[in-house]
Amino acid sequence: MKRCITLLSFLVISVSAMAQKADSDKKATAADSLLNSMSKDDAKGPIAIYKSSRLVLSQSTETIKKNNLNFLVIHRFGDFAGKVGGGQTYFGLDAVADVYIGFEYGLSDNFNIDMGRSTIGGLADLELKYAVLHQANDGSPFAITLIGETGFRPYGVNFIKTSDRFSYFGQAIIAHSFSPGNVLQIAPSFVRNNTPIPFVPNNDLDFFALSGTLRLKISNHSGFIVDYAHSFSSYQHTKGNGFSDPLGFGYEVETGGHVFTLNVTNARAVNEINYLSSTQSTYGRGQYRLGFTISRMFDFNGHKKDKKEEVKGNN
Repeated sequence: MKRCITLLSFLVISVSAMAQKADSDKKATAADSLLNSMSKDDAKGPIAIYKSSRLVLSQSTETIKKNNLNFLVIHRFGDFAGKVGGGQTYFGLDAVADVYIGFEYGLSDNFNIDMGRSTIGGLADLELKYAVLHQANDGSPFAITLIGETGFRPYGVNFIKTSDRFSYFGQAIIAHSFSPGNVLQIAPSFVRNNTPIPFVPNNDLDFFALSGTLRLKISNHSGFIVDYAHSFSSYQHTKGNGFSDPLGFGYEVETGGHVFTLNVTNARAVNEINYLSSTQSTYGRGQYRLGFTISRMFDFNGHKKDKKEEVKGNN
């Protein structure tokens, strides 16, 4: 419990300090410039409609720019209330539902390769993300991004062959910014598990799902997010099987080179394959949890070298 309290205190203090620094600094760092480039609206070109590539449950249409690396830490605590929550676990802070650590790298401005690992099932994922279309003031009213992901579970006793350990995820994300910072997004998805997740008789191996996300602007550097997903698995929606639709609420703040999201959701898992396949927690039973996402951008485009060449050219 002490470690959780210390961690949360550190996060709150860090976010507050970075927010104050971001407001007072007049000189932008490389990471600041990168985030500004993701959020700056060009009157005659594509506009970046999100501050980050991750929301609460869903991913956004934004991609990481070429030769940039985004480091992600996504954490879900235990149940806030209910039979295993409340004061006995300090409202879930003593427990861990899932932790995801991942990296997103820009092979080009529109094409990313992402990888990460979740503690639930030890699921390791490799993902390709491609921005097909950008919303533009003088062009398309929508942004469209495609995701293809492969997941592998190295541990577990229910797998007979190596191929049984694989899962697959495909998604098309369609978003529209109806005013700066205010975005509506829908995302049809397809999930394939070579072994039923969870491992119960008659569970569907593959199914479709649909996600919907709303982001509302609070300030130039923050926003409120509502994120929902519905699975069309016939097994999940058979009465008595105990599955629920994932629903999350989040507060997102941009602080210089970081994007920090504090959220509440009934989904235990972070990865789409896991939470679309196996969410069995409900708000009504107190099975919701605090969580957070920290996104830190690193720029490997050699701006120092470019700056020297610019100074040399001016001389």
